Amino acid sequence: MRLNTIKPGEGAKRNRLRVGRGASAGQGKTCGRGVKGQRARKGGYHKVGFEGGQMPLQRRLPKVGFRSKIKATRAEVRLSELNGIDAAVIDLDVLKKAGVVDVFAEQAKVVLSGELKKAVKLKGIGATKGASDAISKAGGSIEA
Repeated sequence: MRLNTIKPGEGAKRNRLRVGRGASAGQGKTCGRGVKGQRARKGGYHKVGFEGGQMPLQRRLPKVGFRSKIKATRAEVRLSELNGIDAAVIDLDVLKKAGVVDVFAEQAKVVLSGELKKAVKLKGIGATKGASDAISKAGGSIEA
């Protein structure tokens, strides 16, 4: 194959339709636009999705879903993830540096998932009831 021999496949290209060139050309008089009406006129405009006054499809269907705007600023931390952090006091900055929570997180909460194998001291981080029980059993504490 050579670059100068490349051409489109058979039937891939069609000649442009020359409308308004007489009856013998096949697209004379109305040029394939039908008779009268908004779509027959030059610049005839209707909105995308307009259904002639009928309630459009996107308004007939029910609304679905919800995306929370504060989701990006909240983070969940598992108990098992606290095992890998070596710090005397664990706060939000420590969690961000360890890569446990996202850098955009403004609040974090520890949830009961996995096991805690060492005593940890949390500062400024929330905890669920089960997680706070597990932290106190391991000898840790939670400050507000």
